Amino acid sequence: MAKKKVVGIGGIFFKSEDNQKLNNWYRKNLGIESESWGAVFPWKRVENDEETYTAWSTFKKETTYLEPSQKDFMINYQVHDLDELLEDLSKEGIEVVKEKEESEFGKFAWIMDPEGNKIELWEPPTK
Repeated sequence: MAKKKVVGIGGIFFKSEDNQKLNNWYRKNLGIESESWGAVFPWKRVENDEETYTAWSTFKKETTYLEPSQKDFMINYQVHDLDELLEDLSKEGIEVVKEKEESEFGKFAWIMDPEGNKIELWEPPTK
């Protein structure tokens, strides 16, 4: 088993009836400045002072990004070693619901919890 699995919240994503209107509400009332895709909250890890961030995004109600979950939200968890974690999860019989992806933003994989919540796992890129 991986010694450290989740190291932080990487993002919070949820569906909205009118995401631009909702983004404007959050901007006006809570001061969350967001782009069309969302906002980021920068922070540093306590154990090593590494800079990272948590993303916040509203999605149009019609989005398929949260599927196969029927829920209107998804949490992204930052992980230390995605490949090792996926190996551990596979040994536990937990299925990856979408092919792992790598990009300039890091490595991503998606699983489902026992209550049907889609979980996004993210290993940020190394600097």
